[in-house]
Amino acid sequence: MTTLIQDLRYGLQMLWKHPGFTAVAVLTLALGVGANTALFSVVDALLLKQLPVKDPDRLVLLRATWHGDKFSPGSYNGSNQGDPNTGLINGTSFPFQTFDRLRQERATLSDVIAFSGIDLNLNSAGNAERVNGQVVSGNYFYTLGVPPLEGRLINDADDNTASTPVAVISYRYWITRFGGDKGIVGKQVNLNSLPFTIVGVTPSGFEGTGQVGSTQDVSIPLAWEPQVAGEQTNFRGAGVWFLRLMGRLQPGATREQAQASLASAFQQSVAEHRATRQSRSKTALRALEPKDFPQLVVDPGAQGEMNMRRYYEKPLRLLIGVVVLVLLIACANVANLLLVRASARRKEIAIRLAVGASRWRLIRQLLTESVLLAIIGGSVGILFASWIKNGLLAVADWTGQGLVGLTPRIDWRVLAFTLGICVLTGLLFGLAPAIRSSQVELTPTLKEAGRTSGAIGRSWLTKSLVVVQVAISVLLLIGAGLLIRTLRNLQHVDIGFNSQNLLIFSIEPGLIGYKGDKLSTLYQNLFSRIEAIPGVQAATASQHPLLSLSATTTSVFLPGGAIGADGRRVSAGDVKMLNVRQNFLEAMQIPLLMGRSLTPQDGPRAPKVSVVNQTFARKYFPNENVIGKRFNFDDEDPSGIEIVGLAQDAKYTSQRDEIEPTAYFPYDQSGHPLTWGTIEVRTQGDPTAYVSAVREAVREVDSNLPINNVKTQVQQATEILSLERLFAKLLSLFGVLAQSLAAVGLYGVMAYSVSQRTHEIGVRMALGATRRTVLEMILKQGMILTVIGIVVGLAGAYALIGYLDSLTSMLFGVKPRDPMTFVVIAALLAVIALLACFIPARRATKVDPLVALRYE
Repeated sequence: MTTLIQDLRYGLQMLWKHPGFTAVAVLTLALGVGANTALFSVVDALLLKQLPVKDPDRLVLLRATWHGDKFSPGSYNGSNQGDPNTGLINGTSFPFQTFDRLRQERATLSDVIAFSGIDLNLNSAGNAERVNGQVVSGNYFYTLGVPPLEGRLINDADDNTASTPVAVISYRYWITRFGGDKGIVGKQVNLNSLPFTIVGVTPSGFEGTGQVGSTQDVSIPLAWEPQVAGEQTNFRGAGVWFLRLMGRLQPGATREQAQASLASAFQQSVAEHRATRQSRSKTALRALEPKDFPQLVVDPGAQGEMNMRRYYEKPLRLLIGVVVLVLLIACANVANLLLVRASARRKEIAIRLAVGASRWRLIRQLLTESVLLAIIGGSVGILFASWIKNGLLAVADWTGQGLVGLTPRIDWRVLAFTLGICVLTGLLFGLAPAIRSSQVELTPTLKEAGRTSGAIGRSWLTKSLVVVQVAISVLLLIGAGLLIRTLRNLQHVDIGFNSQNLLIFSIEPGLIGYKGDKLSTLYQNLFSRIEAIPGVQAATASQHPLLSLSATTTSVFLPGGAIGADGRRVSAGDVKMLNVRQNFLEAMQIPLLMGRSLTPQDGPRAPKVSVVNQTFARKYFPNENVIGKRFNFDDEDPSGIEIVGLAQDAKYTSQRDEIEPTAYFPYDQSGHPLTWGTIEVRTQGDPTAYVSAVREAVREVDSNLPINNVKTQVQQATEILSLERLFAKLLSLFGVLAQSLAAVGLYGVMAYSVSQRTHEIGVRMALGATRRTVLEMILKQGMILTVIGIVVGLAGAYALIGYLDSLTSMLFGVKPRDPMTFVVIAALLAVIALLACFIPARRATKVDPLVALRYE
C-alpha cells in the first residue's frame, strides 16, 4: 500500500511538471471517455435498466406463439410479428378469458396482472387534451410493489363497475398538467366524458410496464374499459386479444416451471374464446387439432415490454462500436504522447535501473502514471458526457419516436462504468510505452550517447499507432458517408404529392361520444370553419396521415375470382385502403391521370366508388382501362365498388417503402366513420403561422375536442427518418472527431520525427540538399503512413461493412460497398493528412545547417 501511495504521489508530480503534455492527454482522453460514458447512459436507460418495482427479477412477461396458416386469434390489438427463424407468429396480447383463467390457475405464479393502452380525452376545469392512458387489473400496482406518492393506487375493489370510477395519474403528468398540486387527490376529471376521481399519484420514475420510454399518464380499472371506450371497446363480441399479461414468480419457482404449469390453462382459455367466437359467427371456424393451438411462452419481465428495446438494440450496438473505436484512437494518441515523453525520460529511467530498480518496478510506476492520467481524463470526460448526452437526446428526437419517458442519467451505474473504462484505458494506452521505456541500454544512455535501437523500435511503434488511427478513421467516415448519402436519397424521393404548405393534426371525436349523424355534422362544421380562415386553400381528412408508418391493409376481392375449398372467394391480394374526404386528392395535390376524382355527391347513400393508384391498376387490371372496373373488400360482394378514377402513385407509409396498390375511398361510404383521423390543411404560406387560427376554429366547433400532433407534413415526413438522421449525425460527428485525433497524432509524429532528424537534415543541406528536397522527404514519410492507413481502412471497410446488418439495413439507394463513398473518403483523408504533415515538413526546410550540425 505504501509503494502504491509513493507511485501515485510521484505520478502526480510528473504530470504537474509537464502541464502541456498533461492538458493535451487529458483532453484527448476526456473526449473518448466522455463519448463512451454518454452513450452508455443512453444504452443503460434504453436497454439495461429494470423496472423500478419490488424484486423485478421475479417478474415474467407472457406471450403466445402460433402458426399463422393454422391459427387465427380473430380480432387482435398488439404486436404479432413473424419470426423468420421459426416461422411462428409471436403475439404480445391475450383475450380477457386468458387473464381470467390464468389468474384462477396461476400455479407457480403468486399473481397475474393485466394492462393495455387506451385512448383518453381528459377534461379538467374546461381544458381538454388527449392523454396516454392504460387500463389495469385491480391487482396491478400491488403485485408490482409500487407504492403511491400521493393518495392511494387502484386495487381489486376498484376493478368493477359497481364501485366509484377512479383514476391514478403518473408523477410526470401530475407535474406537467397539475403543477404538482397536493390537492389533486379527490379531484374529479372527465375521461371520455365520464366522471372519474383521481385517487393517487405514482412515484417518480415509474412510467408503467409498457415499452421503454412510453408514459402512461392516466391509469383506470380494467372493468371500466367498455364504458370509457364505448363502441370501440375491446370487449365487443367474443373479445379482442388486447391485454398484456405479466406475473410474479413464487419464491424458488423458475420461468420453465411457470410455462409448463400454465400451458393447459392457457389453451383452455383459447378454446373458451373460440367457442364464444363460434357462437356469434355465421360461418364455421376452422377445426383445430391440439398441435395447432397457440403455445404460451414465459419470458423475463424485469424490464416490461421488450419490442422497442429490440428495435433499438442493433443500432445502439453499432454506436457502441463506433465510440469504442473513437476511444481506441484517443488511446493511440496518448500512447504516442507517452512514447515521445519517454524519450525525454530515458536518462532518468537508466539511472533508476542502475541504482537497482527492477524492470517490473519501473513498468508498474509508468502504468500507475498512465492509469492516473486516464482517471483524470475520465473525470473531465464525465463533464463532457453530460453535454454529449444532452446532444444525443436533442438530435435523436426521442419524443418524436414515442420515447417521452426516456431519461438517461449519469448515476452510480454510469459512474461505475466510467471508472472501469478509465482503468482499462489507462492500461491499454500505457502498457506498450511502459514496456518500451524500460528497455534502455544503460551505458550509452548514461553517457548521453547517440540514438539507440530502442529509439528505432519506438519509432516503428509510433508509426504503427498512426496507421491504426488513420485506418479506424476511414472505417468511421465511410459509415458516415453511406448514411449521409442514404439520408439525402430519402429526402429526395419522389413522394407523389406536394408536402409543402400542409398543416396536419389529429382528432378523436369518437372519444367524447360523436357518432352517426352527429359525427358527420361535426366534420361539416369543422371543415367550414377551417376553410373560412384567410389563407387556407383547402381542408381535407384521412384515416392515417401520409408518411407516418401507419396504414390500413385489407384484402381485395375481384369479380370472377377463384373459390376456395371452403366455398369462400379467394382474395386477389392486399391493398392499402385510405378512407378520405372527397377532396383529398386535390388538397394533397396528387395528380389524377384518368377518370374523375371523388366528389361530395359520393355520399353514404350513393353507389360506392373509389379512386385507385397506378400500382393497383397494374397489379389487378394489367393492360386494361381501369375506369369502370369493380372490386370490393367483402368476399360476398366482389362487385360492390366501382373504380371512377386513376391517380398517380404516391408514397403512403414511408419514403423507404415500395408503392403498394392503394384505394382512396370516401369515408362516408366506408362503414367505418372517422371517429379518429387526421385533418390536412393546405395553406398559402408557412403552415405554422395558421396553428392558432386552426385551434380557435376547432374550439369554436367544440371546446371539448382537443387537437393533437400538430405539425407540418414536412415535419411528419422528417420524423420517420429520425433514426437515419440520428446515425448520420452521430457517425459524422464521431468520424470527424476520429479524423481530427488521427490528424493530430500524425502531426505529432512528424513533428517529433523532424526534431529527431535535425542533425541528419543539417548534414543533407550542408551537402547540397535543397529545401524542396527536404520538404518532399518529410512529406513522403508522413504520406506513406497515411496511404498505408487508408489502404488498411478501405480493406477493412470492404470486408466488414457488408456484414454490419444494423448499418446496411438503414441504407437506401446506395450499396454498402459504394465505390464513390470509398474514393471520396480516401481522398478527403489524404488531403487532411497532407496538411497535417506540411507544417512539420515546412519547419524542417527552415533548419540552419550550422546549428543543425551542432545539434545532438
